[in-house]
Amino acid sequence: MIVHLGYVSLPLTLNITSSKTITYTRFKELGTSLGLQKVDEKIKENLEALAEILKYNVRNHIHFYRMTSALIPLATLEEVPFDYIHPYLKKYKEIGAYINKHHLRVDMHPDEYCILNSMNKKVVEGAFSILKYHASLCKVLALPNPKLVLHVGSSQGGKKRSITRFKNNFKKLPLEIQKMIVLENDDKVYGVEDTLILAESLNVPMVLDYHHFLCHNNNELISAYYPSIFNTWKNTSLPPKVHFSSPKNKTKKEFRSHHDYIDSTAFIAFLEKVKEYTEELDIMIEAKMKDIALFQLIRELKYKTNYVFLDDTTFEV
Repeated sequence: MIVHLGYVSLPLTLNITSSKTITYTRFKELGTSLGLQKVDEKIKENLEALAEILKYNVRNHIHFYRMTSALIPLATLEEVPFDYIHPYLKKYKEIGAYINKHHLRVDMHPDEYCILNSMNKKVVEGAFSILKYHASLCKVLALPNPKLVLHVGSSQGGKKRSITRFKNNFKKLPLEIQKMIVLENDDKVYGVEDTLILAESLNVPMVLDYHHFLCHNNNELISAYYPSIFNTWKNTSLPPKVHFSSPKNKTKKEFRSHHDYIDSTAFIAFLEKVKEYTEELDIMIEAKMKDIALFQLIRELKYKTNYVFLDDTTFEV
C-alpha cells in the first residue's frame, strides 16, 4: 500500500498565515469604503501566503494539503457583497497553475456553520452560500478533482428526518457542487454506518475519520467497513482519504480533542490493518502541531518500521 501524508492549512514551520481576516463588526466600524479596502488588503496577503505555503509543500514533497476555508474574509456574508474573484484572477491562475504543475491534491473542509440539514431555513441558505464560495475558489484555482468534506450535521427532529433533509437539500445544490462533496463521520451523532449508508445513497465518497470513530461507535469492527468505505471512491480518480488524529487525553472530557502530535504506535497499528483493503491511501494528519507533527511522525515511522520511503512524505507499507 502506498501512503501519502498531508496536513491542515497552516504550516507552523513558516511564520505566515493564509487566514488573515477582518470581523464584520470591524467592517461596519470602518464603513463600506474603508472596510472593502481592508478586505482587499487581507485577500492579497492571504493569496501571497498561500503561494508560499504551496512552495513549502512542494519543496518538502508534501503532495496532499487542506487549504484554509478562511482565504477570503467575509466572502459568505450577504451583507458584504463584493467580487472576490475577478480582481485577483491573475494570482489565482498563478497559484492554480503551480498546484497543477506539481500534481498536488488540495481539498477543503467547510466549517461547522455549513449545516446542510438544519431545520432553520437561514442556516441552510448560509450553507448553500458557504458551499458556493468554496466551489468558486476550487473553480478559479482550477483544482484537479476538488473535494469539499462535510459532516452530515444536525440531528434535530431525529436522525431519520435529518438524513432525509440532508438528501433533499443536497439535491438542490448545483450538480458541480454535488460532485465535490465528500461525507465524513463525526464524533457524536453520525457514525461510520450512518455516514456510509448516506454516502452510498448519494453516490458520493466517504472520508473515514478514525479518531471520530474511536469517539463514537457501537463497538462495531471498523475493518468490516473498510471495503465499502474505500469503494465509495471508485468513481473518482483519487485514492481514498482518511483523517487521522490522536486524542489529547484518555479522559472522557478531552478524548475528543486533537493531540499536538500523533501516537505513532497507534498509527502503525492502523496502517498494518488497513493495508489489506486498499493499494493506495491519502491520510490527512489532524494534529495541532500540523506540519511539525507530520514530520515527527515520519521520523518515528523510519525508526519503528521498515516502510520504504519514496520521498519525504510518501511511503510503502
